[in-house]
Amino acid sequence: MRFVFDERRAAQAAARLLHGHDGLMPCIKLIKLLYLADREALIETGVPITGDRFISMRHGPVPMRVLSLIKDDIPAPESIWHGYVECRDFDAHLVGPADDDWLSKCNRDTLDGIFAVYGCRKEWDVVAHTQALPEWRDPGKGAFPIDPEDILRYSGYSEEAIQAVAEQAEAAWSMHNALKQLKDTAVH
Repeated sequence: MRFVFDERRAAQAAARLLHGHDGLMPCIKLIKLLYLADREALIETGVPITGDRFISMRHGPVPMRVLSLIKDDIPAPESIWHGYVECRDFDAHLVGPADDDWLSKCNRDTLDGIFAVYGCRKEWDVVAHTQALPEWRDPGKGAFPIDPEDILRYSGYSEEAIQAVAEQAEAAWSMHNALKQLKDTAVH
């Protein structure tokens, strides 16, 4: 099951979480809160907020592209993420406005709900919580992909409902790629 990653929505989701935490939190906590919000949105609506792919790592599940953006010490000039969030010395800092115009009301409610439950917890408590989720497997020093279908299955979705979510995700993925090809062709 593939979703379309949206860097702007990911950045705005991170900014919303950081804003609620006075603009500063440990990077590991931010990435865990984003994972939990994506997971909750997937379960509730069939679509994660960021559209990111999930992986199991030693300290629990993470959204893969967001992790890459957090670890990127030298951001590309066109980076949307780095206009909102900067990570240094293991802390994430809100550097731009906490805009949320790319987030739906449902996205904002999900983020606020996750923050209400986990925002005041210590980062390693949040890590331990994510390691207790049924989709996480300890990869040792490596990483394993997490199939969104497994998250839905563990959450009580029927196989028919999982198939419907997968078909909707694939249709959105195909449409995104077709529009991207048209745009690329028009530029050349």
